[in-house]
Amino acid sequence: MSGVCHGTLGELYQGPLRAGPDPDIAVVSFPVDRHSWVHFTPGAAQPPPLGEKALTAARLFLEHHGLALPPGTWTAHSELRVGVGMASSTADIVATLRCVAGILALPCDTDVVLGVLAAIERSDSVFLDEFALHLSGRHRVVRRLGTDIGFHTAYVIEPGTVDTAAVTSRLLEHYRRRGEEYERCLTDLLKGFACGDAAAIARAATASAVLSQEVLPKATFDRVLAHRERFGADGVFVAHTGCLTGYLFVRRPGSRLRSELSAFFRSLGHQCSFAQGGYG
Repeated sequence: MSGVCHGTLGELYQGPLRAGPDPDIAVVSFPVDRHSWVHFTPGAAQPPPLGEKALTAARLFLEHHGLALPPGTWTAHSELRVGVGMASSTADIVATLRCVAGILALPCDTDVVLGVLAAIERSDSVFLDEFALHLSGRHRVVRRLGTDIGFHTAYVIEPGTVDTAAVTSRLLEHYRRRGEEYERCLTDLLKGFACGDAAAIARAATASAVLSQEVLPKATFDRVLAHRERFGADGVFVAHTGCLTGYLFVRRPGSRLRSELSAFFRSLGHQCSFAQGGYG
């Protein structure tokens, strides 16, 4: 039995849900066609290669249903880099829960998944197969945004990792200072989703990335933003509490443009990657 969960390329938006003195951290994660897998084979039990959070998730799920697993061996694999903004931890947890649910022939109910995540960590919305406006700390889906939007991306991962918990207080102070700008940005983003306007969403994502640069700067961001028009990109995105920076394209870049993008990012000292983000 196996469980699979997609990851993210950071966020199209991360900021306060609304301007105010006590902001909630709201995110619109940017799903990507990269995944975490968890497998379980019945038989002689072996020490599990799963991380502590994934094992805790399995235990909590089993306790919720009052059940136990048969003996067996866990294996895992992931395409998601840890600590860079690809939601690797949440994806590992959700893949584990889906695997356990499959073993026991149980539904992987969203409310149960949210309850498990709430007991473990602040989370992204990778447990949904659609875009969503999600309160990562409260583990509440504010609005589902559908599957009509997709982008082609060219991105790089800068060196290092970011501990989200360690920077939360800095983020909240920034959100208090720039609450009105974030509120306008989120309004524009949600209008874009409501109208199915990918270009408008890309512009709002760029505005969110620019605001993020003030508090958790990326070394490549200013150069990437300055060359957006040169490459005909519709927007720029980042992992707001990670190490990703890249371009959003509504139309798939051709081979010549991919070569130019690769050379540009190489001149900044990084290997470029391409991936499909979203669903459209």
